Amino acid sequence: MNSDLQVTIPLQADDAQRAQLRALQAAFAQVCNALAPAVQQSRVWNRVTLHHLHYHRLREQFPAIGSQMVCNAIYSVSRTARQVYQHPDSPFNLARLGQRPLPLLRFADTCPVYFDRHTLSIKPAELSLYTLDGRMHFQLQISAQIEAAFRERRLKEIVLKRQADGGFLLGFMLHPARSVSAGVDQATEPGNVIPDYIDLKEPS
Repeated sequence: MNSDLQVTIPLQADDAQRAQLRALQAAFAQVCNALAPAVQQSRVWNRVTLHHLHYHRLREQFPAIGSQMVCNAIYSVSRTARQVYQHPDSPFNLARLGQRPLPLLRFADTCPVYFDRHTLSIKPAELSLYTLDGRMHFQLQISAQIEAAFRERRLKEIVLKRQADGGFLLGFMLHPARSVSAGVDQATEPGNVIPDYIDLKEPS
């Protein structure tokens, strides 16, 4: 219980629900791509600063996606920029680029969608999440151990990902109950330095 716990839940979505989730992904990517040029030009990707500078503009530009999902898109851009521009193994690390222009982040329509407690809720045997067409509900079958983890741990992150076969799954990152890092801006992560849903356009 002293380390982070990753929980993955496949969604048993029908064709209509998959279409709704794909539409949400595409809209989420549009918001991310509207913010990415400002990050490239300003070299600022702190989540709180980006929110203060760009939230109202993005809400006006994308009224259909909802206020909290705009916040989550800002989080996604901040998180990805930190990975690409600060990870020590990234070829686009600031230390390597120096004063050269940053490449532009381009989010694919298959990019992950980040949720929070306002846009996704879990009740006994049921999960509800935000879409562009209203809430979508799924029946849950999880073990007693996982159910206990949701009650006892702090939720750090919820992410929706599309699988190669077109299905979707939700990933939950849970902190230990007494973790002091919940709510702190995200750090760089191990694994693929450049996420596979990101295309980098280098300045001409």
